[in-house]
Order: sequence, then structure tokens, then C-alpha cells
Amino acid sequence: MNLPTVALVGRPNVGKSTLFNKIVGKQVSIIEDLPGVTRDRIYHEATYNKKRFYLIDTGGIDATKMDFNDEIKMQAEIAISEADVVVFIVDGKEGLTSNDLIVRDILRKTDKKVIVAINKIDVKDAQDNIYDFYELGFDTYIPISSIHNTGFIELMDNITLNFHEKEEVIDDRIKFSIIGRPNVGKSSLMNALLNEERVVVSDVAGTTRDSIDSVLKYHDEEFVVIDTAGMRKKGKVFESVEKYSLFRSLKSIDRSDLCLVVINAEEGITEHDKHIAGYAIERGKGLIFVVNKWDTVTDTTINEFEKLMRAEFQFATYAPIVFLSAKTKKRIHTLMPEVLKVKENIKREVKTSLLNDMILDAYNLNLPPSYKGKRLKIYFTSQTGINPPKFTFRVNNKGLVHFSYERYLENKIRENFDFEGTPIVLQFKNRSGDE
Repeated sequence: MNLPTVALVGRPNVGKSTLFNKIVGKQVSIIEDLPGVTRDRIYHEATYNKKRFYLIDTGGIDATKMDFNDEIKMQAEIAISEADVVVFIVDGKEGLTSNDLIVRDILRKTDKKVIVAINKIDVKDAQDNIYDFYELGFDTYIPISSIHNTGFIELMDNITLNFHEKEEVIDDRIKFSIIGRPNVGKSSLMNALLNEERVVVSDVAGTTRDSIDSVLKYHDEEFVVIDTAGMRKKGKVFESVEKYSLFRSLKSIDRSDLCLVVINAEEGITEHDKHIAGYAIERGKGLIFVVNKWDTVTDTTINEFEKLMRAEFQFATYAPIVFLSAKTKKRIHTLMPEVLKVKENIKREVKTSLLNDMILDAYNLNLPPSYKGKRLKIYFTSQTGINPPKFTFRVNNKGLVHFSYERYLENKIRENFDFEGTPIVLQFKNRSGDE
């Protein structure tokens, strides 16, 4: 889905994160953290008056390696690059500062819509400072209080004024994205797959924020390949702050059926690689790890590196791992067969009778532990979705489902049916109808 993007910009302590949490609100799903995956909520999907959009909080920039002004400039440049609407948050209590003027100078270079949100307006002195901010020279000023809800509706109405979801043409072709940190070889991999050199970043206005799609024909079937190499833009903005390359990957992940997570064999596995894989899983996408630049590795075997991968990515042991060199095209032929396999698995449907027989056997083989004299009973299981496969269990009391038993059931499903490369979702509902 092509959703508009809103960025919150401003110097530290003006209330960006508070406003971010308020706008996202109950849209944040409480998901048990995947082991090894650190969640950094700089990005989330939000909804207001049935209008959906992406929200970026630029407050998470680490300024330890740059001076304060550089940090402010970087936030503004990231916002200009990524957003359709920029919300420039200022502190009404403190009044206009020189750092606000730095942000102003950068934002005025863009033709993006800029809304100035004058925060902390509930403080008595803030009322006197409101008119000082008109010096910034933008068209829209809205006094707000993130904590007390003042001005929130007016702000959101202004943000979403012209938001309309772009209608997308239905395309049944499988889409896969090539995602990963900067400099892991995403563009080279795409070129190797397409067997042609191509320009991956366009300087034409309006295209630099979009990932680039290509059509790949393999075994008489067409695939849409989504390249996120565009995250490496001019200047050092994205090179300096890797977490913002993640935002580019996220938008591509949302549009994909399955994701190729590219790992740089020379550099090894980083936390950022885990973040990217974790988001793909959270979004329910098929997953293949591609260890690139394998031609440069001389001191490790494939088996040894695979063991390391499995240890580091314990939350995705079902994902196949492919070792190749995009540059030399060595082992490149091993990738597309895995894509074909995962393509089948994300849409695999299991017969209800087979599924129930298997679950009954698994249940009797290993009864769930009793809790306060009560034990989980599974009455009926059915597959209720694909892409990713989803299974719904009718039980006596879903509160009796321990996460370790849920993992056991998932493992049993994987043992009996081929779901390599795809996450599977288990849902438990009470038979009584009390959901």
C-alpha cells in the first residue's frame, strides 16, 4: 500500500516522542519481543479518521559523533527526504531559539508541506511566545499540548487534509524485496539477478524516495523485484545514521511477499541485520538470508558460517540461507530456486483433516502443563489465512496457552508440513465464543 509519510522534526526535548506516541496511539501492537531484536520505534503506521499514513520520529539520532547543529540539520534533511508532510515541533515555553532557525533554514528549501506545532502551550508563559514563531515564515501554526490534548484534533486535521490512499493496480505477481544495511551489495545482487547494469537511483524530482521495481522472468514466471538501494543517497545523511536506512527497508518490506535479507560476509552479522530481519518477520513476510561477497571469505566454511547465522538469528531458524557473490555471480544460480520454494510455502494450505489429526497426535504426545488444576484443551484447528499461513485453535481457555507450548505446536506444524522460509501465525480462541 502506498501510504503518505509524516515526519516529526525539532530539537531535543520539544515533545516529539510524546506526540509520536499520541498519534500512533492504540495502533501500536503489543508483540512479544523476538529474541535478539531490539525495537527502535522511529517508524510506525498510524490512522486518523480512517486515513492511514506512516509516521517517523526523528528524535532517535545519536549525536555522540557530531556536534549539536549537525544533529539538528540531519533530522531536518531526513524529514525532507522521506516525508510528504513535515511537522516542525517547537517549544512554546522556551520561545524561538537559534536551533529552531537552523531547522527553519533547511525546511524552507523544500516544497513539502510544513506545519509548525507550538508545543507546551498549557504553560502560562507560552501564550506570550506564540507570535514570535511567526518569524519562521511558514503558513500553518498550531498551538498544542501533547500532554493535555490541546490542539490535537486541529493538528491531525491539518496533517491529513489531502491524504488519499493511492489506488494500486492489482498485481498477482510475487514481489520480493532486496533489503539490508548500506554497502552489503543490494544493487549488485539486483543487477546480477537481472543480468544487466542499471541506474538504481534517479535524480528526477519525486522519484528519489521510492524504491525501484524491476520485472524478473525466471522459468517462464514473472517476479517483481523491489530494490532498496535508493537508501544510499547523496551526502552522508544516510551513511551516518544507519537506522534511517531501516525506514527505507520497511516501506519496501510492506510491499513485498517475501524478503531477501542481504548479509555482508566480509563484515559479518550486525545488530542492524537483526533489526531488518525482525521487521520482515513482524510484517509476516517470507524470508531468505543471502550471504553476499562469499568470494572474499577464505577462513570460514559454509557450514561454519551457517552455524553462526543460526545462532545469531534464532528467531528465524526456518529461513533458508544462500551463499553467493553478486559481483562475480558465483553461486548466484542457487538463489532463485529458494525464492520459488518460499513463494509456494507462503501460500501453502493444509487440509483441515490432516491438520487436526497432526495436532491431536502432538497434543497426546506432549500434554500441556496444568495450571491451578486446569489444563489447556484443543478442540479444533483450522488454517484461516495464507501469506503468511495462519492457524486458529479453538480451545477451552486461551489464557492457559504458555508460550513454550505454542512454540512446540509451531515446531510440530513445521515438522509435518513444508513452511520453510515463511513465518506462521498461531491464534487461539475460546470455544465458548469469548474471544
